[in-house]
Amino acid sequence: MNGITPFLWFNADAQAAIEFYVGLFPDSEIVSMGHYGEGVPGLAGKVMHAQFRLQGRDFFAMDAGPQFPFTEAISLFVSCENQAEVDHYWSALTADGGAEQPCGWLKDRWGVSWQIVPTRLMELMQDADAGRAHRAVQAMLKMHKIDIAALERAADAAVPPLGPTSGGF
Repeated sequence: MNGITPFLWFNADAQAAIEFYVGLFPDSEIVSMGHYGEGVPGLAGKVMHAQFRLQGRDFFAMDAGPQFPFTEAISLFVSCENQAEVDHYWSALTADGGAEQPCGWLKDRWGVSWQIVPTRLMELMQDADAGRAHRAVQAMLKMHKIDIAALERAADAAVPPLGPTSGGF
């Protein structure tokens, strides 16, 4: 187990969320799951504690009611090698009630925030040519799901030279 482990508080659907996440991400598994007994009003049969692993990263989760909903203050960052991975995770996580958000962010149907980010975006944002990096960032700011080809077109766009364009001074 990792030294620091994210803990997710779900309203009442932890088991469905965990099963979905484990099925979506390769090399993932449910490690353990316990349920509330019949003596717990409103939570009987729901997840009291669960440990699961997504691509080698441990998580804990529980169902505990609506007192503390998820917010964008914490998100899960998914690094994608290509557009096919971006499209796959984006489609799966926004399905059935998820919501697209700007700049590669989304909320899944349980309200968990995710960032679906191609490694190419990070490379372009760190380009040695500040103009290329700036153009890539400006393009990203206009997107919901990140489109790698559009980022590259924006980064490579010709920029008119600075200064007077006609007539002179």
